[in-house]
Amino acid sequence: MRIPIIAPSVLSADFSFMADGVALIGSSGAEWVHLDVMDGCFVPNISFGPKMVADLRPHTAQIFDVHLMVQNPANFIDSFAQAGADYITFHTEAAVHSHRLLQAIHEKGKKAGISIVPSTPVSLIEPLLPFVDLILIMTVNPGYGGQPIIPECFEKVRDLVKFREAGRGDYLISVDGGINEATAPSAREAEVDIMVAGSAFFSAVDKGALVRRLKGLA
Repeated sequence: MRIPIIAPSVLSADFSFMADGVALIGSSGAEWVHLDVMDGCFVPNISFGPKMVADLRPHTAQIFDVHLMVQNPANFIDSFAQAGADYITFHTEAAVHSHRLLQAIHEKGKKAGISIVPSTPVSLIEPLLPFVDLILIMTVNPGYGGQPIIPECFEKVRDLVKFREAGRGDYLISVDGGINEATAPSAREAEVDIMVAGSAFFSAVDKGALVRRLKGLA
């Protein structure tokens, strides 16, 4: 069983001390910083824009995993690439020309990811598998933190693992939503590469210990 990367979501951090939140991620042993960008249209909430990413970029050398939960994601690729994103992930449900958008992200020298909500089947993105670096499976309906996980979504992870083993692509598989100590074993069993954890991480007293437990190391 692989040891997953942990990517805490700053959506659950204290926005008045966001740089401190990023520092907590770095000191915990978690490898990535997950940044959820919401526009109030694709999802029923608003978070932050590229300036937040740019302001945080000097505070850490960790991977910035920018998750665009927005309508018309093509309009935001340039600004988040310039802000310092390492991975830019968009929802195929929000994009008409997903393949073109993946190309545009790569042309900016960034890793390209695609995400699907719980109601979207993996079959919808099968033609895109050879062109993506990251696939983000939403394990809750996006828009709010602290929701209970939808365990059936792990079947999508298993399907993507099989496709990868069959040579259909070379991508990382991430899960986002409801990840905590109770649900992490199921994610590891499904062989995810990355776990996004928001409220579970920022509410933990000992964040380093939590990261180790999420990884299955404690």
